[in-house]
Amino acid sequence: MTHTNPAATLRAAADMLRALATAASTDTHGRPSATWTVRYCFTAPTGEPRREHGCYLHTEGHVPLLRGSSGSHGRGSRPHLHVQHAEYIAAMDPTVGLALADWLHDEATYLEHLETTDADGLDEPEHALRVARLILGEDHAPARTGERS
Repeated sequence: MTHTNPAATLRAAADMLRALATAASTDTHGRPSATWTVRYCFTAPTGEPRREHGCYLHTEGHVPLLRGSSGSHGRGSRPHLHVQHAEYIAAMDPTVGLALADWLHDEATYLEHLETTDADGLDEPEHALRVARLILGEDHAPARTGERS
């Protein structure tokens, strides 16, 4: 569905993203899965990850998001994700990441402009800063998952 009203477009995207993120915040067993971390298969003697060997994606409870394997531990099943995690990952593909990066860059440019013009009384972009801090791993508090007006 195409929205001609910019506010309706923003609201529709926010609603869709919120629904997908809410669904992906628990696994099919009801365990929390909102915070995801990467565990590297191998590390160098220095402790640095060896990215060429792959990694695992885990929830905050160290529950793997990718299940199955061709080996005995996966009982011969192909690697797969729970549907709600796959749908969320697909919605947040690299094009979304690039768009978020553009938005954060524009917000940073705006803030730098405010600093050089000594503009008083203007607020910092609260939401952009929250997103930036989450990306940087500096903020782990769960965001609101309910509807906003």
